[in-house]
Amino acid sequence: MAAMMQPQIILLKEGTDTSQGKAQLVSNINACTAVADVVRTTLGPRGMDKLIHDDKGSVTISNDGATIMKLLDIVHPAAKILVDIAKSQDSEVGDGTTTVVLLAAEFLREAKPFIEDGVHPQNLIRSFRSASYLAIEKIKELAVSIQGKRLEEKKSLLAKCAATTLSSKLIGGEKDFFASMVVDSVIAIGYEDRLNMIGIKKVPGGTMRDSFLVNGVAFKKTFSYAGFEQQPKKFLNPRILLLNIELELKSEKENAEIRLSDPSQYQSIVDAEWNIIYDKLDKCVKSGAKVVLSRLAIGDLATQYFADRDIFCAGRVAEEDLQRVAAAAGGTVQTSVNNVIDEVLGTCEIFEEKQVGNERFNIFSGCPSGTTATIVLRGGADQFIEEAERSLHDAIMIVRRAAKNSTVVAGGGAIDMEISRYLRQHARTIAGKSQLFINSYAKALEVIPRQLCDNAGFDATDVLNKLRQKHALPSGEGAPYGVDINTGGIADSFANFVWEPAVVKINAINAATEAACLILSVDETVKNPKSESAQGEAAAGAMGGRGRGGFRGRGRGMRRR
Repeated sequence: MAAMMQPQIILLKEGTDTSQGKAQLVSNINACTAVADVVRTTLGPRGMDKLIHDDKGSVTISNDGATIMKLLDIVHPAAKILVDIAKSQDSEVGDGTTTVVLLAAEFLREAKPFIEDGVHPQNLIRSFRSASYLAIEKIKELAVSIQGKRLEEKKSLLAKCAATTLSSKLIGGEKDFFASMVVDSVIAIGYEDRLNMIGIKKVPGGTMRDSFLVNGVAFKKTFSYAGFEQQPKKFLNPRILLLNIELELKSEKENAEIRLSDPSQYQSIVDAEWNIIYDKLDKCVKSGAKVVLSRLAIGDLATQYFADRDIFCAGRVAEEDLQRVAAAAGGTVQTSVNNVIDEVLGTCEIFEEKQVGNERFNIFSGCPSGTTATIVLRGGADQFIEEAERSLHDAIMIVRRAAKNSTVVAGGGAIDMEISRYLRQHARTIAGKSQLFINSYAKALEVIPRQLCDNAGFDATDVLNKLRQKHALPSGEGAPYGVDINTGGIADSFANFVWEPAVVKINAINAATEAACLILSVDETVKNPKSESAQGEAAAGAMGGRGRGGFRGRGRGMRRR
């Protein structure tokens, strides 16, 4: 009776939602597989695209796993982990984002029946971790190095890696054209980590084939004033001056106040203002520069002044474009025009302004340091060009990784089948329950070739049986065999040049296993209710903006001639 009279202990705030135990874990697994089902159909060269329409009305068409996951706005806490691994795969390697989500979900799907049968999640986690370690060792063993090859050979090998990546994208039809462009741009910037040295500019109109690569810097013509058309539009070996200052009459500060005892003194103030700007312009001309670029505005007076002296100028140049010109031409961005010496001026072989579609581009080519490249993309619809840019980003990342790590493996599901076979074989040597767990891990790896077949409309069971038989040959000659997308059979992926850098697969298996283990190790979810007072405060803050209208006019005096 005394026990019944005990007061109930309230630990958590009212309205807190807690769920724990087996049911909660199964619910998390179901959420992750539901997310994977969204991107499942985008895998491979015959993958479909997704059209995502957000609340702001912007439309994105993509089949890049990371882009889709970012735009989905997932709220389920466990499923968010899959979004994170897709993002990390994208930033680390660039490609394989759909692969990593599919693998993680498949590992969880294979673990689900064991969880329902009462297996402790820690046993599964231990087995999955050891299986992933074995899988990665096997990938390293099977990888083929492209180190030490001649530049021409290396270029063709890297182009094949880029073509494999691009084959699953919207621009897959022109993969050879873009693959060589990507390889040239990566070789142009050297194997540095500064990805921002490759600029991608988008110009609607024309066809994909009208896209071109500039070995240097290209950027869209900036806003210009009246005298701009009188400036020369082409130079050979010009000196380039890069500035971060305004070349226009400076406006007074709003609270500036000048008290004059004599009205004639006003003219001297106006003259001083004009003398300052003319002094700046004279110094720019005396530096010997023929091209003047500034991150801030170059006004109408300065534009005409430079035009009269055969100097090209552009103001309001984007920060990243200015930095890329500085890196390519060997100049330094100046914050003052005083004491401009030759060392801070850049140079290039040819500067010209060209018409591309209905845009005009300023193009700097033949730069001495040669550590930049710009790809100008053409195409019909804006969404199409956006997707082409995302596809090229993936290909650029892949080529950089392949050039750096220089080992490749067979694509088309070949490496996945080979690891799966190896793990099944290894599982037979283990006594105890973990034999079953490693077997299920091996089965999960087959999701990649199976999905490739499903997306291409082939009979997945038939193709997988052929692949299993080929990979089981004792001689090991079947190791490079993967799905042949064109015929619906199987083919030697290495011979067909379907290659991918080993680092893509290693990273994907690592990230997918980590994510699966993390979700399996969660045994309770606690959801705190939103504080109503906090919401009320946020709304009040949003409403409490203060408006301030100012209608003050200001005139400017003219310089006395």
